[in-house]
Amino acid sequence: MDKPISPAEPPETLVEAIRYFADPDVCLTFMAGLRWPDGVVKCPTCGSDTVSFLSTRRIWKCREEHERRQFSIKVGTVFEDSPIPLEKWLPAMWMLINCKNGISSYEMGRALGVTQRTAWFMNHRLRLVIQTGTFAKMSGEVEVDAVNLERRPTGARDRGACAHQQESSRRPWEEGNGRSHQVLPR
Repeated sequence: MDKPISPAEPPETLVEAIRYFADPDVCLTFMAGLRWPDGVVKCPTCGSDTVSFLSTRRIWKCREEHERRQFSIKVGTVFEDSPIPLEKWLPAMWMLINCKNGISSYEMGRALGVTQRTAWFMNHRLRLVIQTGTFAKMSGEVEVDAVNLERRPTGARDRGACAHQQESSRRPWEEGNGRSHQVLPR
């Protein structure tokens, strides 16, 4: 990571994008340039800039004493909880941004060599990035309506009066029992 690659010089074609982002070191440098444009890497947990880079594992380590001292480029972004490598995410982002009429998950899956379901997941995460204008994950207070965490009836015995009772308990907002909880960032 001696010479940073400027994210201002993107590839021109899909083939160039796939070749350009095929190297994990290039992806890491590209994302570091987007995430920390001033070149100063900061710990996502404490905000300290006293960090060192562990090149064998491609992660940073904060020198301050706290939990989660080691962090990767994905921590705190929409890519964090995904096992998909940046070598797939960045060409997918290029495709989504450069396709004038949008791109289907089938087409993205074929181009990147992933399943349609994975491409659909990537499409939705990347559209969230485009919509919010940042790679950061949602944090703070998030309101969710009508979440049903109960088991649905599966057998013939469960379809009678029990189903009717469960149906009435699925609408807590009508009875004034709605609750909201704060989602804390990691």
